[in-house]
Amino acid sequence: MAFSVSIKTNFKEKYFVLDKEEKTNIIKDFKTNSKDTGSPEVQIALITHRINYLTEHFSTHKKDFHSKQGLLKLVGKRRHLLNYLKNKDINRYNKVIKKLNIRK
Repeated sequence: MAFSVSIKTNFKEKYFVLDKEEKTNIIKDFKTNSKDTGSPEVQIALITHRINYLTEHFSTHKKDFHSKQGLLKLVGKRRHLLNYLKNKDINRYNKVIKKLNIRK
């Protein structure tokens, strides 16, 4: 006799999913022109949002080492984008840093 057990969980609670509304707000705040979705500023803002979520996640899940590895990769990716932006245009870099409150 086989049992079929279905456990209903909220997908957003289990995995980090950025709401469409939340993502469009972030893009709207950091876009450089009307059709911009992939500029370094937008990418840095989205990655920073994800990093903030994961650091909050680790306050309750201290032994989640797999997600911690993903966090380190995201931090490296953001660092790479920030270096690119800093070399390309220092004013845009300073604007993003100030807006996201990354550096002290």
